[in-house]
Amino acid sequence: MQSVQKMSLPMLTAMVVGSMVGAGIFSLPRTFGAATGPVGALIAWGIAGGGMYMLARVFQSLAERKPDLDAGVFAYAKAGFGDYPGFLSAFGYWIGSCIGNVSYWVLIKATLGAFFPVFGDGNTVVAIVVASIGIWLFHFLILRGVKNAAFVNSIVTVTKIVPIVVFILILAFAFKAGLFRENFWGGVGMPQTSLFEQVRATMLVTVFVFLGIEGASVYSRYAQERSHVGTATIIGFIGVTGLMVLVTLLPYAVLPRAEIAEMRQPSMAAVLEAVVGHWGAVFVSIGLLISVLGAYLAWSLIAAEVLFVAAKNEDMPRVFATENKNQVPAAALWLTNIIVQLFVISTYWSQNAFDLMLSLTSAMALIPYLLVAAFGLQLAQRRVTYELRPQERTRDLVFAAIASAYTLFMIFAGGVKFLVLSALLYAPGTLLYIWARREQGRRVFGPVDWGLLAVAVIAALYGVYSLFTGAITI
Repeated sequence: MQSVQKMSLPMLTAMVVGSMVGAGIFSLPRTFGAATGPVGALIAWGIAGGGMYMLARVFQSLAERKPDLDAGVFAYAKAGFGDYPGFLSAFGYWIGSCIGNVSYWVLIKATLGAFFPVFGDGNTVVAIVVASIGIWLFHFLILRGVKNAAFVNSIVTVTKIVPIVVFILILAFAFKAGLFRENFWGGVGMPQTSLFEQVRATMLVTVFVFLGIEGASVYSRYAQERSHVGTATIIGFIGVTGLMVLVTLLPYAVLPRAEIAEMRQPSMAAVLEAVVGHWGAVFVSIGLLISVLGAYLAWSLIAAEVLFVAAKNEDMPRVFATENKNQVPAAALWLTNIIVQLFVISTYWSQNAFDLMLSLTSAMALIPYLLVAAFGLQLAQRRVTYELRPQERTRDLVFAAIASAYTLFMIFAGGVKFLVLSALLYAPGTLLYIWARREQGRRVFGPVDWGLLAVAVIAALYGVYSLFTGAITI
């Protein structure tokens, strides 16, 4: 039997950075420019950075205090709140990862569309065919071995940071203090909206760019040392947050906000082109392609791992707990990429596929994140595991309380639309849970579970009605 493959601290950190630095960072200038000026951006990053830091600290604490829960996101939900909430967390995180992978392919083709019109905005027939080829090339790369794919991710992570750093350095050198002051409170020619609404408009994108903060936690069973999981999470979080804040704020110092708000995605390429010429767009576009492909690799690994571990813990059908000779969860990977393929095909009928996939990915991640934060809060309140280092309890209680409040606020900020669209996935996804429970000969639902299912089904039916009547558009 082969020995279990292990990841070092640098490789785990690369998983976090590789998961977080993907499509989102390259879309930040226009996304923020359309919503707010620098003051609103600073507030938004303060909320998002503070909230996500607290969540990162919860992940770090749980990794140390509950080392037996080595599946990360969904394992905490199951341990704290029961089998069906644990399943919903695993399913939501998994399907959200699949949707996020679709957004990567859309942005790749939209980037190429700036140079080759046949790709359009990433949802033409040619774009879908090329994306489909890419999906299955990555699929067979990963089937050759998780560690091989993780090593490739480590190399790609280093490579893709370079264009982002160059972008930051060039814009810092071109910084115009007068233009930054002019844009600071909103800029000229932009709609007058309240500061709260400006900040609220950025919330889902900040969730999207922070997705992956739990990358090391998901792969904790591969860590050489358990303590590396929390360390990798914090290192990755701090480094990537600094990059994202700079990428957001510096464009306000080189271009009017109204011009930034109208740029084509990926807007980082458009900003650099406006500053240094066409070569800037080419340079950033190449970096984006490397970055997004690297993030896609990381998230394919994470999505398959979540499905695999959920099946190993009997929360998904047992077929998804199988591995091939390279210790890769093959069945889980096949289902993941089939779902990604179907969503890629569906983008042909979407008017704004990238923004839709970005927001829906964020909405799907918030429920699992909330359950993680709530589990951390539960442990601290009940003093569970605090026989060791009891002095840390108050600190952990504060971290978990703030992380819980933050995720609840983000769910509110995302709006009813994406909660309803999430229910459209959660409700039918429950069929996998029923399948698994029937396999095991166990009772499917308890009283609380029936209530959760009822809420999901009612919200899903409302979503279907809203889509047909046009109350909700995609």
